[in-house]
Amino acid sequence: MTHGSADKDDAERYDLAAQWWVRLDAGALSSSELRAFRAWLASDPRNEAAFEEACDLWGAWERAPKALAEAYVEKCAPTPWRRWLRPAAALAVACLALALGFEPLWLMWRADFHTGTGELRTVVLPDGSRAHLNADTALALNYGGDRRRLTLISGEALFEVESDPSRPFVVEAAGAEIAARGTAFDIATDRNRTEVTVTEHVVEVTGAGAPQRVEFGRQTAFGPALAAVAPYEVDPERVTAWRRGRLYFKDKPLGDVIAALGRYHRGLVLVTSRAIKDRRVTGVFRTDQPLEALRAIEKSLGIKSTRLSDYLILLHS
Repeated sequence: MTHGSADKDDAERYDLAAQWWVRLDAGALSSSELRAFRAWLASDPRNEAAFEEACDLWGAWERAPKALAEAYVEKCAPTPWRRWLRPAAALAVACLALALGFEPLWLMWRADFHTGTGELRTVVLPDGSRAHLNADTALALNYGGDRRRLTLISGEALFEVESDPSRPFVVEAAGAEIAARGTAFDIATDRNRTEVTVTEHVVEVTGAGAPQRVEFGRQTAFGPALAAVAPYEVDPERVTAWRRGRLYFKDKPLGDVIAALGRYHRGLVLVTSRAIKDRRVTGVFRTDQPLEALRAIEKSLGIKSTRLSDYLILLHS
């Protein structure tokens, strides 16, 4: 076998190991699939080494589902210390899987409307208003009587509100309320920060510190440790460019950029250090080409990546 073909075999082996990791990470496999996985591990010591490297590199024991714990622990040789470690490791992994893996199910249970990775959706509300949902977004509806209320559970949405002076249109996001009577505005929320951008007329933001009146072409932001800031000027066309398949970033931390691109990429992108996460990014990227965006960012920031496949990417110095 030539050196080139050996490299190709190794690349294919690591790609297959990553695919098994992703499949196990996605949820419990059937009995026949678990047998196929164990057979693949046992067929060649290099397969086991590739899979162990995938687990080590991606911290599989910190976030893998119960299926991975059961499949991989059963494969291990029964040394005395492993006999003691297996139940504890499997239990810890299973508990972490329950905490992490069931969050999407919990969001879907709470939501009346939701989108998946790379999916955009427009919802016509009972009063004729429209909610344009970005990828990976969950929205709950609570209309009734004189009430027009919604909850943006996660993600991002652009609301085009039908005028009705008698019934304010209120969206709850991250514990705050954004109220309008006839306008258009965008809300993007995650665990760390929520941004409200007005694309028509004006909205009122309450419940996140001092009330803020946000007018066209301006944005406010708030978070768990940040009261709503005084509105500042932004370009609404750039903020809502996701509807046209583009993402604009101006001096944004890499960690935030990776999170935004993650809405359009089925896989994991991990950053090894806070210093790299804090690097600043400016650029325009296509939502249908998240991997190309990552390559451009790597080149512009002078950072490196280790790829077990397109589904598992590690960014490092």
